[in-house]
Amino acid sequence: MIEFSKSQGKTIATGLTIMALAVVVAFVCFVGWMAAKVLSFVSPAITPVIAGLFLSMFFKPYYDWWLQTVRNPSAAVALMMVSVLVPLSILLWNFGSLVTDQTASLIEQAPGLFSKGVTWFNATFPKISSLFVKLGVSWQDVTDQVYAAFAPGKLAGGLLDCVTSVFSWLIAVIFFLYFLTRPTMSGEDYVKEMPFLKPETKTFVANQINAFLDIVVSFFQRQVIICLIEGCFYGLGFLLVGLPYGFVIGFLLGVLNLVPFLGSVVCLPIALTLAYFGTAGSAEAAGSSLTWVGVLVVWLTVLVLDGYLITPKIQGDKTGLGYAGVIFSFFFWGAVFDSALGLLLAIPLSAFCVVLWRAVKLQYIKPVV
Repeated sequence: MIEFSKSQGKTIATGLTIMALAVVVAFVCFVGWMAAKVLSFVSPAITPVIAGLFLSMFFKPYYDWWLQTVRNPSAAVALMMVSVLVPLSILLWNFGSLVTDQTASLIEQAPGLFSKGVTWFNATFPKISSLFVKLGVSWQDVTDQVYAAFAPGKLAGGLLDCVTSVFSWLIAVIFFLYFLTRPTMSGEDYVKEMPFLKPETKTFVANQINAFLDIVVSFFQRQVIICLIEGCFYGLGFLLVGLPYGFVIGFLLGVLNLVPFLGSVVCLPIALTLAYFGTAGSAEAAGSSLTWVGVLVVWLTVLVLDGYLITPKIQGDKTGLGYAGVIFSFFFWGAVFDSALGLLLAIPLSAFCVVLWRAVKLQYIKPVV
């Protein structure tokens, strides 16, 4: 029998512990990767359910207010839906056709605006354009893809896909009503279903569940309000500086910022191109440098208001993730799932990681004195 010295035994034990830890971490990563792949595969079926859950989170306080007023769940749902849908219907009746016409016209103008932008870029920055050519980037290929994306057949196919998906989104409405009318559950309610846990463990798990739910609910309730406020500010600002289709582009910019900076990345280039070149066959055809500057001023002003006033007042640091953490969450989980499901689950999954880390740190990592 081989005998080891005390120091050798410690070294071997440390090595075996590290190996065991590596195996456990690898197994957890593999299970997580498999779960992500399975969820990505079934995302068309899960996404409406998740959407219904998040919508219920947003409207839950409003529903609870109606429920306290009328003391009847069915009446509370009916009154809540009427109070939301009637003003929305009036708004769509008065402005829906205008928004639809402007959106259709903007889509029709998009390929021409892109070509104008490419021509201006090549003339203004010839060295950068030549560098792109050396790197194998062809503007013509990009232009062809833009024209293909906005071709009538392509748009018609997208519209057909949209129509055929209406049934699946009806499922979202059903789950929205289910989650909305279901009694709110706390961590203590969930641990009641775990009789195998010790009393002190139940308390610990209940606290972590409550922290997780607080992060998720506060983010979706508050962030949607923030994006709607931003959308109105951007829309009115772009409209005031004379940007064609200004309110549509500005409101879409704010709403898309539910994923941080997505609205700016998608809509700001369109707004700047429209401001500089104008639109074909309209009074704004010549464009205006003043409008271009006005668009930038509006964007920067709302950005500053959001950073120093809107988000701190409404959201604060309730997510526990920080602004950089929220941005990273959307990009990371969006890449992991490679679908809209990743964007929907980004904050819940990151919130779970934050809560888990806090629990591990509190339980197992002792502070250095």
